[in-house]
Amino acid sequence: MALRFQRLFLTLAAALLLALQAGCTSLFFYPDQQVYLTPDRLDLAYEDVWLTTADGERLHGWWLPAQGEPRGHVYFLHGNAQNISSHILNVAWLPAEGYDVFMIDYRGYGQSSGSIDLEGALHDSETGLRWLDGHLDDELPVFLMGQSLGGALAVTLASEWVPREEQPALNGVILDGTFSGFRGIAREKLGNFWLTWPLQIPLSWTVPDDYEGLDHIHRISPVPVMVIHSIRDGIIPFHHGLALYEAAGEPKTFLRTDTGHGGTFILPEYQRALLRFMEEHRENSD
Repeated sequence: MALRFQRLFLTLAAALLLALQAGCTSLFFYPDQQVYLTPDRLDLAYEDVWLTTADGERLHGWWLPAQGEPRGHVYFLHGNAQNISSHILNVAWLPAEGYDVFMIDYRGYGQSSGSIDLEGALHDSETGLRWLDGHLDDELPVFLMGQSLGGALAVTLASEWVPREEQPALNGVILDGTFSGFRGIAREKLGNFWLTWPLQIPLSWTVPDDYEGLDHIHRISPVPVMVIHSIRDGIIPFHHGLALYEAAGEPKTFLRTDTGHGGTFILPEYQRALLRFMEEHRENSD
């Protein structure tokens, strides 16, 4: 019986290893194509935006213009599940506060073509920021905002964008409920399942370690960083936000919240905290 169990375990482990060998990064992405909510149902003006990536994928996004005189622009990168139509409530309140919002679906999400992987998502996030630069004709501030997975993508994007002095120049980077590294969170999640617990270290090694937020977030300085994390986050534990904040360079701000994962901006007090951060950093750092 013991030998049979051992063989079964080794077979299952080998199957897991083979499935993840092509990339444990598939654990980070849960796209779908269902339409959950559109801007017009929230009485928001919007435009459909279509972008073509350098490798030929067609990405879909929404441009939500500010109501009244615009105060700035927010480029929003969403979390790992569903698509922009299920994440829109996180930013739907910003146009009324004077901020244009641009949000895209990564490849394989929503109406965007292709199949998702980590390299593709990073490429898509940069494609969106380059599109934004080509469609701005003002000197208003630009803020990069990422939630959960989107925050991890934002760290990688900004840590390369800022040192290269790319345009548009960023006035601030906002990270909400973000994990501190792709490999680190993979190991943590694999360790929570009895079958993968013994293999959490070797399986996590299938995730590239080139994009660990803890290793790169300091490169965003002197652009201000705001890290937001909830003590009640049941998906990405609170210690991830603290670690990112500690690794970030100055200037930096930490906002401790108490909502569920992805629920920060249902509360007006947290909306106001974000608006204060953006108002404080409307001018680019030298």
